[in-house]
Parts: sequence; structure tokens; C-alpha cells
Amino acid sequence: MRRALIGICAVALLAGCVSTRNESTDNRNRGSALPAPPPDIAAIPDAVPRAEPRSRYGNPPFYEVFGRRYQVMSTADGYAERGLASWYGPGFHAENTSNGERYDMYAMTAAHKTLPLPAYVQVTNLDNGRSVVVRVNDRGPFVDGRIIDLSYTAAAKLDMIRAGTARVEVRVLTPSGAGSSLPERPLAAPVATANPLYIQVGAFSSLDNARALLQRLFADGIDLASIRSDQGGAQPLHRVRIGPLGSVEEFDRMMARLAELGVAGGRLAGE
Repeated sequence: MRRALIGICAVALLAGCVSTRNESTDNRNRGSALPAPPPDIAAIPDAVPRAEPRSRYGNPPFYEVFGRRYQVMSTADGYAERGLASWYGPGFHAENTSNGERYDMYAMTAAHKTLPLPAYVQVTNLDNGRSVVVRVNDRGPFVDGRIIDLSYTAAAKLDMIRAGTARVEVRVLTPSGAGSSLPERPLAAPVATANPLYIQVGAFSSLDNARALLQRLFADGIDLASIRSDQGGAQPLHRVRIGPLGSVEEFDRMMARLAELGVAGGRLAGE
């Protein structure tokens, strides 16, 4: 599954990479060595919500995994949902999470497909009433019907290790401790993105080559094209970009237009 990360990161490059875990009850605990557990799992404290900046990694406007597109929420405010939770353990222990941190199966963390990273949520097991608070710092689970993937410790405190899954309620918590109320239906991710989108259609060491592509785009009626020159490396790199685009729909329309014109290699670029 980790090999799939290469293709996905090509889409989300500069906007942040996204993990491609596709764990299931059968394979989530693959691995030969189990890290030594703390002496008392139940005594590990819940995560405490605090104000944190949006992570540099793991928060592209959207990303694709196994042919399905996920739109990252512009804000976690008001999010609440009921569905099926799973958990992931030693097979992923110490690997990088989507926001660049190391996964600790004994920490109070979780993975979610669309919440901004990091976020704090209260997860309640609807079958036994137990609740935990976890910090969301990873992407997943990419399995139909599951809404959140919990660390081993969080799952143990909810008494769902043996079953592997549980029916849960997930509610976002603000740093002040106030949570959202559960809506009658799950909330959908916003279609529009809070930040403008850019398509990079080429990167050249030669400014003349970049200008040639720019003139071609202008001739085809794409007025939002421009050149961004980066001077940070051993030699300048001139990137031809299209934008800003105000929504994912506008991004998709522009990508379709580029395909019609035979302009290949367009991808999501950072602002």
C-alpha cells in the first residue's frame, strides 16, 4: 500500500502528502514486533484540545486514493457524524502520519479522511457508552463504511480491540472544550476551498522555454497563466502555472480544458 503513496503525492505535491493506508480488520496489525505497551493502557490520558495551526502537510484542498477523491474541510467547526470506527496498530507504529509526525499506537490519536489536520474529536462507542478524546493527525481509513481510524490505545479504552470495529459518534471539540451537537445527517465536506488553487503545467530551467509555453496558453485563451520563478536552488526554476482558481469545480474544468488542448502534466500546485 505504501507504494501507492508515490502516485498520490504527485497530485498533492507542494500542498502536502497524504497517507494511503487501506487497513482492514485482517491486515491492520501486520508486523513482526509489537512495541512494549505501557503498564496501564487505561491510565493513558485523553488528548487535550488546544489551539494549533493548520499542519503544513496532509492538508491539500483535495486528494485521491484508489480512484476516489476526498476534499479536505476548510474548517472542522460543527463537524459531527455517526458511523463505523476501526483501529490500526503495530503494522504502522513509528511510520510517518499524513501531517509528518510519527505514529504512536499508544498515543491518543486518530486518522480521518477529510478533517483538517490537526483536529480534536470526542469518539463515543454507541454500544457501551465509553468516550475518548483523540487528536486527528493522519488520513484514513480508506475502507468503505468507516469514518475514523483510532490508535490502539484509543480503541482499547473504547473496548473495541477484539471486535476490530465499533459503532461510534464522532464530534469535533474546540480548544475551549465546547463541542458540536450531532446533526440528524452526517455533514458533507465543503465543495469550495478556502484557499485558491493553482495548476502547474510545466517547470523549466530555461526562462525562454517557460515563456514559450506561456504564450501557447495565452493563444488558447487561458488568461490566468503566469510564470513563477524560484531562485532558491542552484539555478532558477521557472514554473508555468494557471490560477488562482476559486473552487475544485473550476480546477476540474481547467484540467479538462488542458486535456482538450493536449497540454499534459498539469497538477495541483502550492499557492
